[in-house]
Amino acid sequence: MLTLLFDGIAYGMLLFVLAVGLAVTMGLMNFINLAHGAFAMAGGYITVLLMQRAGLPFLATLPLAFIGAALLGALLERTLYRPMYAKPHLDQVLFSIGLTFMAVAAIDYFIGSQQQIVQLPAFLQGRFDLADVGVGKYRLFIIVVCALLTVVLQLILSKTRFGSRLRAAVDDPRVASGLGINVNQVFLTTFAVGSGLAGLGGALGAEVLGLDPTFPLKFMIYFLIVVSVGGTTTITGPLLAALLLGIADVAGKYYVPKLGSFIVYTLMVLILVFRPQGLFGAKVAR
Repeated sequence: MLTLLFDGIAYGMLLFVLAVGLAVTMGLMNFINLAHGAFAMAGGYITVLLMQRAGLPFLATLPLAFIGAALLGALLERTLYRPMYAKPHLDQVLFSIGLTFMAVAAIDYFIGSQQQIVQLPAFLQGRFDLADVGVGKYRLFIIVVCALLTVVLQLILSKTRFGSRLRAAVDDPRVASGLGINVNQVFLTTFAVGSGLAGLGGALGAEVLGLDPTFPLKFMIYFLIVVSVGGTTTITGPLLAALLLGIADVAGKYYVPKLGSFIVYTLMVLILVFRPQGLFGAKVAR
């Protein structure tokens, strides 16, 4: 039981890192980016290609996956996403879902549709027992890395000048520009960091979740569940939602595997029935 709980927490932390960039772009930038999973897939393929073709060790590829996905996000934000900020949400959804299918087709064409294998270093393989709890070494590594990222992200958004500028740019871009804040630069940096986090999550999750060209489509619904259940106004909400989702998914697949993802969707529906604004979202005045 405790081993399942540990695996569920590791899975949830991984989902949080994968989805937190989407929570930032939806909650703070008010942009619905359904192509978020494509940046996660990009990070996963950067790691796989660097390991298979350049011979780099797994740990060395992780920061490069973050940087590569962040640079890709910055390039696309500057060229394709920025003109869409003022468009209606339906246009943003159609635009980003189109990008997702383009990314899937591009990876399938250039690399192939086969499942990619990530060879972990020896010290991250296997399990050890800790007080009758089977602790997977790689899952423990995921929890530690994701917890550190969560703390750093929370501090940046709440304690730094950049976080204050981002909130001001979102609340009223015209006033923020009048105060000397470069709104375009703030949005560009935010989008790039969100994409980089997705890339890092894709690199970390390639061994756990699997990696093939359908990755953005398979996990899109999970990213949306994390954001809709957790709300988009804080980092705490998506984190708690991701942990609930991860624990429910792992426990459901172990105890009642025939139900598949039914338990996860049931949990989502129940939460949204009683908290339509998400766990930590503010109620919208009518």
